[in-house]
Amino acid sequence: MKKHLSSIGLARLLPLALYLGLVCPQLFFSPLLFAQNYPSKPIRLIIPQPPGGTSDILGRALAVKLTDTWHQPVVVDNRTGASGTIGTDLAAKAPPDGYTLLLIYTTHTTTPSLFGKLPYDPVNDFSPITLATSAPLLLTVNPQVNAKTVKEFIQLANSKGGQLNFGSAGNGSGSHLAGELFKTLSGAPLTHVPYKGSAPAIIDLLSGQVQAMFAGIVPIDPHVKSARLRGIAVSSLKRAAAAPQYPPIADTLPGFEVVGWYGLMAPAKTPPSIINQLNHVLRIALQSKDLSERLSKEGAEVVANSPAEFTAFLKEDIARWAKVIKRAGAKVD
Repeated sequence: MKKHLSSIGLARLLPLALYLGLVCPQLFFSPLLFAQNYPSKPIRLIIPQPPGGTSDILGRALAVKLTDTWHQPVVVDNRTGASGTIGTDLAAKAPPDGYTLLLIYTTHTTTPSLFGKLPYDPVNDFSPITLATSAPLLLTVNPQVNAKTVKEFIQLANSKGGQLNFGSAGNGSGSHLAGELFKTLSGAPLTHVPYKGSAPAIIDLLSGQVQAMFAGIVPIDPHVKSARLRGIAVSSLKRAAAAPQYPPIADTLPGFEVVGWYGLMAPAKTPPSIINQLNHVLRIALQSKDLSERLSKEGAEVVANSPAEFTAFLKEDIARWAKVIKRAGAKVD
């Protein structure tokens, strides 16, 4: 049998192979074949936020990791404006060849409800790669507030009849929506006071102009440690590695979860083989000791999940915030 097969020879098999290549080109030009040669040129990473912020720091750290892995430059392109929608729209309309990536963050799932109309579909116009990191907020109060637990805070808010204020970084911000979700689940009549950024909100929290705030752990922690503010509970479903001393709000209000997160996507219809390769490389980069420790110091925890898991997360988050935003009547400043 082996002798018979060898007698056929490559000369007879070659014409057949060429014929199949003409009538069935997908056999020879499959996504897998392209992925084997990927990347063969520089990659652009769009960050829809200005240089110097958390998005930019994370994006540039990942760009260095990917450049070292592939020996191809990963170039950061900061495209700011309109709560991140300008850069996001640019990525949505880029060729789906794996050479344009997008770093998104929490607002990706809130802008569909905060804006009347977007120039892109937040799910269908993209190929999700991985949810990179997650960071909870800390329910923080001025020391004059007579509450040390979530239950006590709710009781106090009810007794004040709407006179207990919570500050935020602005309408539609994570700190605002966290407060609105808290109101929805607890029934506490809190009054929202929006600021133009977290810094001025924290200043007024320190002075007692507002009594509470859902704030990032890293910027608020020095004030808590100096006893100028009091931390009560975190907004994640479990205790946070960056602040393990605080219980989750969800222990008192089941289902309460608000986290600041970052993820990576590519334009829709990017070949699955390239998405899987990107997911593999990014997960290794995120879980590397140096980067994971650096992120931990920023109050973030590495997630690094699969494309399917990230897709499910996006759909669930969009639906969840749509209900909260509609009830609150929140709009972008």
